[in-house]
Amino acid sequence: MIEIVKAGLETSIQDYPGRIGYWNQGFPPSGPMDSWSFRMANILVGNAPGAAGLECQFLGPTLGFQQDTVVAITGADMRPTLDGIALPLWQSVAVRAGQVLALGAARLGARAYIAIAGGIANPERLGSRSTFHKAGVGGIDGHAVKAGQVLPVFDGTGTAGLVVPEALRPEIRTDRRWEIEVCAGPNDDWIDAAGQERFLSSDWKLSAKSDRTGFRLEGPEWTFAEKAINKPKEHGSLPSNIIDHGYPLGAINLAGQTPIILVNDGPSMGGFINPYTVPSAAFWKLGQAKPGEIFRFRQVSVEEAQDMARAIKARCVAGNLVTL
Repeated sequence: MIEIVKAGLETSIQDYPGRIGYWNQGFPPSGPMDSWSFRMANILVGNAPGAAGLECQFLGPTLGFQQDTVVAITGADMRPTLDGIALPLWQSVAVRAGQVLALGAARLGARAYIAIAGGIANPERLGSRSTFHKAGVGGIDGHAVKAGQVLPVFDGTGTAGLVVPEALRPEIRTDRRWEIEVCAGPNDDWIDAAGQERFLSSDWKLSAKSDRTGFRLEGPEWTFAEKAINKPKEHGSLPSNIIDHGYPLGAINLAGQTPIILVNDGPSMGGFINPYTVPSAAFWKLGQAKPGEIFRFRQVSVEEAQDMARAIKARCVAGNLVTL
């Protein structure tokens, strides 16, 4: 059992790949924003890659341990300490009963992940332990963790002293600039050639008005193809309006002139066009970006995006770890 001494900022229980198969009923996948770091944390402590762990956003929690275990922290650098002594990231560490793990503000990156040997044993809801805050589903009582709560943990037999080689870790940017891959569509033909070129060649700033539902971007105005301007009335009045249709996860949803990347807790459908889509293999970059940082988008094919996902999956296996 693990006591939440301090909650941090919206620290939540997530599993991977999250809540699959219920999006048409209003329940998005949820799950970790940076699933690469999340899976690596689990592998380090001997869990299956998708076992439930903690996602810590911008400011981490303080945890009290009631039994001996093994933990690992990956992703953002929140300067973790164990009883006040600095802990390494990307490494499995033994924790004794009575010790206290504390994470601070993110110095590099935005989201850190804490895995505990065995995995968190909160009840499954609709096939997942992931927290979907806005509907009060999953996690503990449906929301981010709170001080005073106690997290149940499955039995686990992790090994301390395992390390993820640096070459297998995601590279968190230090210059506040990110190259984000996108695939064209499903509605790229609603943007004219000049608008498409402008999107791919411009800097886009991540707005502070962003959360696990959508990442709002600030940048130049869009220009539209003829079909977006002269269209049947049922498509709506604005060029970015379209008759309601399904949204892919990662869709860059164009609400008027404001692009919003629909992320883990985003809606499944609506009446705006989606000129481009961020593939799942690039989501880790979104998860580690802070408001005010700059995105530059690079178009890739669906096949290239699938290759990216396969490459990340191949890294997230226990055989890639090394021993201190």
